[in-house]
Amino acid sequence: MILFNQIVTAVLLLSLTLCWECASVTRLIEWLKRVLTRDIHQHRPVYSATLEVKSTVAVVILHWLVMLLWASFYRTRCFPSWELAFYFSASSYSTVGYRDLILPFHWRLLATLGAITDVLVCGISVSVVFALVTRLLDRDTPSLRTSSTEQSHA
Repeated sequence: MILFNQIVTAVLLLSLTLCWECASVTRLIEWLKRVLTRDIHQHRPVYSATLEVKSTVAVVILHWLVMLLWASFYRTRCFPSWELAFYFSASSYSTVGYRDLILPFHWRLLATLGAITDVLVCGISVSVVFALVTRLLDRDTPSLRTSSTEQSHA
């Protein structure tokens, strides 16, 4: 029965995490598409930097909310305080895992599955930020594209 509870809880938490990540990243991408297509020739480096900061802050908040989701479970089932629950959630999420806190025996499998999922969802968010930087660099440095194209034809 313990394994069944772990599996059901894992499926629920993983499903919520993935749904939240997909919905949030989709909203971020749609927002970026609107912003990047609006007045594209008026964008300057400061605007690009501001856009990058805003996107990164959005990603950090997204991941803090996911950590809070997992911490909510840990608080109700594993730890006596929110501080411990959030600390464990954050250290597991980042895969640092300080090992000064461990889950009760019948929930240990959950932390491992959570860490694997968290690495994957972080990768999704990082890829969006990377794509933004690439797009901004491509747009803001047309002379570099032109000169590299000319060099390749020479």
